[in-house]
Amino acid sequence: MLKTNLEPTAKLRTLFPDYWRLDSLVRAEVTELSDQVLDWTSDSWSWSGWSIRQQASHMAPVPLRWLISRWGDQLFGDDRPVSAERYATFDSPEHDRRLDDRVHWKIEDILSALGEAITVCRTVLTDTTIGRARSMTVRRQMTGQWELMRQIHPDGISQDPETGEMTGMDLVATFRHVQFEFYTHLFNVQRAKIAHGIPVVVKLPNAGYHTVKGWDSSVPEFGAAQTTAR
Repeated sequence: MLKTNLEPTAKLRTLFPDYWRLDSLVRAEVTELSDQVLDWTSDSWSWSGWSIRQQASHMAPVPLRWLISRWGDQLFGDDRPVSAERYATFDSPEHDRRLDDRVHWKIEDILSALGEAITVCRTVLTDTTIGRARSMTVRRQMTGQWELMRQIHPDGISQDPETGEMTGMDLVATFRHVQFEFYTHLFNVQRAKIAHGIPVVVKLPNAGYHTVKGWDSSVPEFGAAQTTAR
């Protein structure tokens, strides 16, 4: 359970200790998998449209797509933590919310990029107080899925004063969102491994969007899939 009642002068990192192991959780699950397993997809389940490689490649840019694209002006000003050229490989319009496959294809390259993004997160979490994080807000686009996802945010989501839609997000909710994304995509990685008859490595906390009522959180039978890439 995430702590929510700490003093506003406390550093933001006290709310999110898992950022000091998120990259290790991903590495533990995807290391030493064959390319055949890494690139397997299936139409059999709603969660298996992306391969394990693609799940990891999506997780890697999520932190920077939030902290730089949406929060960059407020957090960094003109002193961005990565160059524009480097950032372009994290937010490639040609690769659907994933790393640029032409730069980051090997799983070790993906994990390296993920570690780079998590390092930026740790810097912000260490340098920012909870009070400041709660006073900052950005807007996010409403989607049907977001209506489902926001149910498990205890705070940090605010209404648009004109439309009444829940579109505002403070920095605390942003870090919670990124963390929940990691848990959910790791859960998808684990489901793919289970389908291939491969034991999972890490025990995930009971948190993440896949824990929301209405989310497809079904787990396949062990070994249910054939290890052939589509």
